[in-house]
Amino acid sequence: MPASPDPDDLAIELRPIGRVRSILTARAGAPRQPDEDAPPAELLIDPEFARAAADLQPGLRIVVLTWLDRTDRTVQAVHPRGAQDRPATGVFATRSPDRPNPIGLHEVTITAIAGATVTVDGLEALDGTPIVDIKPVLGARADR
Repeated sequence: MPASPDPDDLAIELRPIGRVRSILTARAGAPRQPDEDAPPAELLIDPEFARAAADLQPGLRIVVLTWLDRTDRTVQAVHPRGAQDRPATGVFATRSPDRPNPIGLHEVTITAIAGATVTVDGLEALDGTPIVDIKPVLGARADR
């Protein structure tokens, strides 16, 4: 078996493709899941990536990957849903935004598109959050 590369030797470049525009401006009180009444939001795609978004259509389900830049990157365990009466759980088993590398995964539906602005249904990301990538939601494996 080949040796694994040393993580300190790996160069990773992460470049945002846009930003979130949302009424959510502070972590306090922001939903942690879209089913907690996350508001609609806009994905403001940088003009240099406009061609990459040209084939998106209203009604399409997408996964938006974000860099949750206002999280605490030192957290490794949390009390699920903030309930102090529950035992702490390692963050890799939770959806907590606080984690060593805070990549947000948000499954949403496109409701409108105007140029390089993509409006989506409930998105639990704060205003100004960097967008890392957008991927279409694929059907269940049995459907493919």
